[in-house]
Amino acid sequence: MASTPKLRHVDLTQGPITRTLVMFSLPVLGTSVLQSLNGSVNAIWVGRLLGEQALTATANATLILIFMLGAVFGVGMAATILVGQAVGAKKPDEVKRIVGTAMTFFIILSAVTAIAGYTLSEPILRLMQTPPEVTPLAVTYLRVIFLSLPFMFVSALLIMIQRGAGDAKTPFRFSILAVGLDIAFNPLLILGVGPLPEMGIAGAAMATLLSQAISMVVMVAYLYWRKSEIVLYRGEWHFLKPDPAIMKTLVVKGLPMGAQMLVVSISAVVMMAMINSYGAQTAAAYAVAMQLWTYLQMPAMAIGMGVSSFAAQNVGAKRWDRVDATARSGVGVNVALTGALIVVLYIVDPYLVQLFLPGNPEAIALAEHINNIGAWAYVGFGVMFVLFGVVRATGAVTPPLLIMAFSLFVVRISFAVLLQPYWGADAIWWSFAVSMMTSMLLSVAYYRWGGWRKSRMGPAHVEEAPDTGAGAPAIDAMAANAVAIDDEPQKA
Repeated sequence: MASTPKLRHVDLTQGPITRTLVMFSLPVLGTSVLQSLNGSVNAIWVGRLLGEQALTATANATLILIFMLGAVFGVGMAATILVGQAVGAKKPDEVKRIVGTAMTFFIILSAVTAIAGYTLSEPILRLMQTPPEVTPLAVTYLRVIFLSLPFMFVSALLIMIQRGAGDAKTPFRFSILAVGLDIAFNPLLILGVGPLPEMGIAGAAMATLLSQAISMVVMVAYLYWRKSEIVLYRGEWHFLKPDPAIMKTLVVKGLPMGAQMLVVSISAVVMMAMINSYGAQTAAAYAVAMQLWTYLQMPAMAIGMGVSSFAAQNVGAKRWDRVDATARSGVGVNVALTGALIVVLYIVDPYLVQLFLPGNPEAIALAEHINNIGAWAYVGFGVMFVLFGVVRATGAVTPPLLIMAFSLFVVRISFAVLLQPYWGADAIWWSFAVSMMTSMLLSVAYYRWGGWRKSRMGPAHVEEAPDTGAGAPAIDAMAANAVAIDDEPQKA
């Protein structure tokens, strides 16, 4: 009987960059699209089968879930970068130590959060001023969601660690499994089809719990079956004992990355309050524009995660030439993909908007107007996200947070507030474009002149090479035309 082939992860320190980056980023992009579609389909099930109040209840609970996932995202990204650097430095024991420490941290954190959240679900929802008629449904839904957190957290960690090790395809496959199960379980558990109990809104949450649990267990089994280099085998369980230096790095470097999502969330709440003051029609038009803008962000986010893995491995291998080449390739690919999506959006915008706002010509026209003002600036958003992905691979996580906070709070909110007396609601739409281009220019300036090459991720498991200055000409060329570099020839 033939032995099971070992699952080896991609060495991102050698070979062509542009083509490999695209192939690495596509599964990440696919995962983002699947998650967005999953949320949309589940909302349709809840809305059609249980009604408007149930849909509102899930929306309130989902805001809490997104906040919690955002909090652990930064810690997971820190683990991803540490793993990438250790893989690039060819230090397998360090990979195991990072994985063991991170896994223990996530399991404890998820268990504590699940217990606390289950107990405090009702007070949390009341603090959010959830409508009283919706609160009982939201509490029922949220408590089951909190019980699913350990599976969500561990799955998210495994996915990010695999990407750091150079494998984006395996996480994508199991994302397909999780999303497929979630969509299938929703109507079965809500209605109680066959032998299954009729659970109502709890069934929607239970679908998430079951899909996450099943996909996590199957993914872990698959990684062991394929003898993955990132899992712990007999004789390696001691790596589950947290390493103090690694634990400190996960928290100190992870919190600023997680705080970026918090900054975005707070800014969105402030902007939404301004938009709501113009009435329901304006708010509805903006909601449709945001739905479409979500898809414009996806290439940038996927490529940004991809360049983080690329850059982390090459920082570990002391290949600074490839770090800068990765930045050029990432920016070029992002400009091409996001730019193409924006062109398509401008062409099909009237038809897409009508799907969301049938029979409301004024809101349709306003949504198109919002897109015309703001959509093009997502090219700048993509450049920022890619460059942040590169610099944070060295451990430079605070400057990106400060740039984002400045762009969102000082530029976006101030621009909207100061110019509304003159431009009306258009000041709000233009504030999105102005703030995104500001963040792009600041990220380019930091990449060109900042000291991110001298940053260290934390424990000295990987000693990065000193700053060689190789990034200076790279960013000059990128700023000039933002085109992808030619693929680098294979090195021995």
